[in-house]
Amino acid sequence: MVLWGTVGVTAIGFLVALEVAARHYGLPGPITNQAREVIFAPTSGPLLYASMALTMVVLTWRQRFIAAAVAIGIDVAFFLVRWAVDARMMFGNGALWVILGCAVIALTRRTGRERVLLLKGVGLGLLLVAGRKTGDTWLLITSKTHPAVLDPYLATADHALGNPSWLVGRMVRAAGPVGAHLLDWVYVQLAVAAVVVALYQLRHVAVEHRFPRHHLVRTFLVIGLVGPAIYMVFPVVGPVFAYGTGAFGTGGEHWAAANLWPHTPPPISTPHPMPYDEITPRNCMPSLHTAWATAIFIHSRNGPRVLRYAGTFWLIATLGATLGFGYHYGVDLIAGVVFTLTIETALRTFDRGWDRSGIRLVAYGATVFVALLLAYRHLPMEMARHPWVFGPLLLLVMASVAYGYVRTDRLWARTAARERQPERREERQPEPV
Repeated sequence: MVLWGTVGVTAIGFLVALEVAARHYGLPGPITNQAREVIFAPTSGPLLYASMALTMVVLTWRQRFIAAAVAIGIDVAFFLVRWAVDARMMFGNGALWVILGCAVIALTRRTGRERVLLLKGVGLGLLLVAGRKTGDTWLLITSKTHPAVLDPYLATADHALGNPSWLVGRMVRAAGPVGAHLLDWVYVQLAVAAVVVALYQLRHVAVEHRFPRHHLVRTFLVIGLVGPAIYMVFPVVGPVFAYGTGAFGTGGEHWAAANLWPHTPPPISTPHPMPYDEITPRNCMPSLHTAWATAIFIHSRNGPRVLRYAGTFWLIATLGATLGFGYHYGVDLIAGVVFTLTIETALRTFDRGWDRSGIRLVAYGATVFVALLLAYRHLPMEMARHPWVFGPLLLLVMASVAYGYVRTDRLWARTAARERQPERREERQPEPV
């Protein structure tokens, strides 16, 4: 209870701080935007229903059917009203009403462990929603506080990898609209995919009346909390903005260094910060979409075959989308993978009491991540001039962190198996007559 209370107070304080920061720039913050969605059309209906699904892991099957029916009924009513007044159409209000209704029921109709469990479910659902709104505000702050971006540094360093964004961008365009629409859907619905994996991990919560010690939602939230702080240190807008016409063909041509993406790789020249607008988010380094997709892949490994296949597909498709739409450079993806593996290890090590193997891997992953940022900032020319040295080196250091994670994970699994064996022997031991 102390831990959950601390998390709750910290989250509320953080949301209030972001609300104040957004108001400073004359725009609504995460609290205002979320409060509006109680009545007005939500930004993302699928996200709200995914959040409701997380909340429902603490409910019985009968309660889940009732909650789903209530949410759909409310959305139908909102749909008819919006259709009558010709307002913007979007579903999701019903899901938010159900989550808030569960909070009211927990406080007024439940006691003891049932109240605590239901409030945890509500908190889990609201954290996913608040995480989305918080991320939007963070992106606003990055665009307002950093008039200059460091894209030329990453574009130069990306020569060491063969400019993968330019290569995949041409492949996506050659594939036609069907492939582009599929990648775009995967890219946009990443949170929904995470909820599917999380629901599998949390499937026994309602029966056992407790949450597992570690699950995907924790990793997702920590990535979303820590990642934007790196944006403030290394502001980057991405190839389609810095070297193209912007997303959907508009918005970047007035600020781009040149209209080169995806057909002509940028020339190798001494990089320097370049000015950019105060609207486009500086959200490339590291690639959090890559980080989240990597987390989905990791957590789907212990699921059934179809879940493992889905996790692999989502990771590959997300990598293709981030590069193929020009949202990220190749070096962003490498940093994103290292970032996720380090955070995942830190969370699992925290649960285990900070054992030596976990501490060692966290320290190594953090060192590699910082070294990558320093190399991208201070050694881009050397990386571009010697691609056959730095390209394999970048992949090697990323692979070394991945290998360390797999090795540590297997060590933890063997340790857990040995700890369970004495308990099983005690259970099988016959009682004395």
